[in-house]
Amino acid sequence: MFVDSHCHLDRLDSRTHGGDVGAALAAARQRHVSQFLAIATTLEGVPGLAAIAREHDDVAISAGVHPLHEVPEEPSVEAIMHSADEHGAVGIGETGLDYHYTAVPREVQHERFRRHLIAARQLALPVIIHTREAREDTLALIREHVDPEVGGVLHCFTEDLDMAREAVGMGFQISLSGIVTFRNATAVRGLASQLPLDRMLIETDSPYLAPVPHRGKPNEPAWVVEVAECIAEERGISVDEVAMQTAANFYRLFKGAKSEVSGEMKASLSQAGLT
Repeated sequence: MFVDSHCHLDRLDSRTHGGDVGAALAAARQRHVSQFLAIATTLEGVPGLAAIAREHDDVAISAGVHPLHEVPEEPSVEAIMHSADEHGAVGIGETGLDYHYTAVPREVQHERFRRHLIAARQLALPVIIHTREAREDTLALIREHVDPEVGGVLHCFTEDLDMAREAVGMGFQISLSGIVTFRNATAVRGLASQLPLDRMLIETDSPYLAPVPHRGKPNEPAWVVEVAECIAEERGISVDEVAMQTAANFYRLFKGAKSEVSGEMKASLSQAGLT
């Protein structure tokens, strides 16, 4: 049973099941994907994600503003907290730092990230972090603001093993996406084989980053299975072991999603000694 720990259900491409979220989720369930975390990129989008979650018991949501999203007014800590609390978010984000692009100045990203981290700590919710070419600043802000007992996840991780280890030491999970299947992603595949399996999540980041053999198409939650298969191959273990351990990791981190766990999933995790 697989968990897609990071997908953008409000951004699915019209070529993906005609843009029908319900059909995309049904296709994923056919491949034993049993839980989805729908990630916010704007506070304005959170009510729409909440509406999807109300229709689908296996969907949980986050609340936050992406570091590269341009806004007329920066969200306050209180606004982030209110959005998360009002709509039942299980995590704060997607937030973080991205120095590859310049549309949002670094100093603005830095303050926005800090506010999200403060909101996450106040609410005792894990934080979902996007980081690109901003290693030292990302780690410094995590170190300053995140409670290791709550932690978070570095999503779609493409940095090095040293950064991953430091984040893990501060209570973080490391999430791998379809990038791990790309032919030129040897470093990420190396991470897949070296990271502790009990500190790993899997994701699609759909509709982005479709894995091999679907590259060039809009991504969808069903294809988180290909991510798990690639990790299993790199580690020389079964896909079932990757699926079950990453599911257990997800529920350990996102405790608010546990109410959505099916009886079958609970029984399977318990039987495997992962709860």
